[in-house]
Amino acid sequence: MDEFGIEVGQREGCTVVAVRGEVDLATAPALKNCLLDLVAGGVTEIVVDLSSTDFLDSTGLGAVVAAYKRVRVHEGHLKLVATSARVKRVFEITNLDRVVPICATVEEACAAFG
Repeated sequence: MDEFGIEVGQREGCTVVAVRGEVDLATAPALKNCLLDLVAGGVTEIVVDLSSTDFLDSTGLGAVVAAYKRVRVHEGHLKLVATSARVKRVFEITNLDRVVPICATVEEACAAFG
């Protein structure tokens, strides 16, 4: 299991927040703060790359939802990249996959902004 980490960068012309490791009660606040800080700084097109995440609990889900709501207030968009069936399932059972788009790759997510 990888140690938790967050990297923010630019790829394919959009802001990508790459998350590594488990997103749970201990780590979700860091993700939430990172995403909300980006929006507060004027970033409104965000891709959250969860392809290196194989576990996300309800607090992780809450962090994503909080960021999604905040970015929508600013008429922006948030998209997810998830490759783990376990992570995708969390969004599917809560029907959030119908609200927050889930893409297979960062390139696909960024292309959807253009």
